[in-house]
Amino acid sequence: MKKVLITSAMAALLLSGCSPENEVLKPASGSVPTSSATVTEATNAPVVDKETPTPAATEKSVPREYRAALKMAESYAETMNMSKAGIYDQLTSEYGENFPKEAAQYAIDNITIDWKKNAQRMAKSYAEMNMSDADIYDQLISEYGEKFTKEEAQYAIDHLE
Repeated sequence: MKKVLITSAMAALLLSGCSPENEVLKPASGSVPTSSATVTEATNAPVVDKETPTPAATEKSVPREYRAALKMAESYAETMNMSKAGIYDQLTSEYGENFPKEAAQYAIDNITIDWKKNAQRMAKSYAEMNMSDADIYDQLISEYGEKFTKEEAQYAIDHLE
């Protein structure tokens, strides 16, 4: 029975465009439910609780535009080290991605990223331009700059090399 569940779960992942190696995102409470799939260390195969929906079934319940906003948010966070507020603004801007506010909020609520590490990477790039710690901090928290929280910016300054 366990082998059938693993095979079914892998087929569902492949059909949904995911691979078992991809990390499963976990949305904030109150949002669209996800599978309780986990990955075993030895085989790297998903083990699915048969009482919860599979990722493919859950994906179908999330509107396409919401999934697209989440993919864009992940791209901005991973490649440009943007802040949560910066990503939201980019997703909703008529000059950016022009997603509906609900789709952008879904993306922000469901992205799994270490915002402090993103702030730290941005701070490092500013430090390489020979900016002072005070100027880097101001740039990180500015509403016209990176839009990180004060806590994220302070973490970044405290961890500059």
